[in-house]
Amino acid sequence: MIKNYKIITLCGSTRFKEQFFEVQKRLTLEGNIVISVGMFGHSGDEEVWKEGVKEMLDDMHLRKIDLADEIFVINVGGYIGESTKREIAYAEKINKIVRYLE
Repeated sequence: MIKNYKIITLCGSTRFKEQFFEVQKRLTLEGNIVISVGMFGHSGDEEVWKEGVKEMLDDMHLRKIDLADEIFVINVGGYIGESTKREIAYAEKINKIVRYLE
């Protein structure tokens, strides 16, 4: 039997790597398909800062939002950076549900 699992894309600053993993695990155990970031530039993945890579990853993340039913914003301490603000605005523009950790 194939279930209709909700698809959730995680958004937030990559400085919150541990929280990304915790939320991904929790949402998966709740029966969701979770799409996350590919790299953690603010938590040690230096490749992100090579020419053209961050722009590619940012664009890719918008495609991940396109695939999702909703986004889940990892906003530890209420922090939402510029990239995440753009992702939230994009998600709202295309009528995706936006939920927040805090």
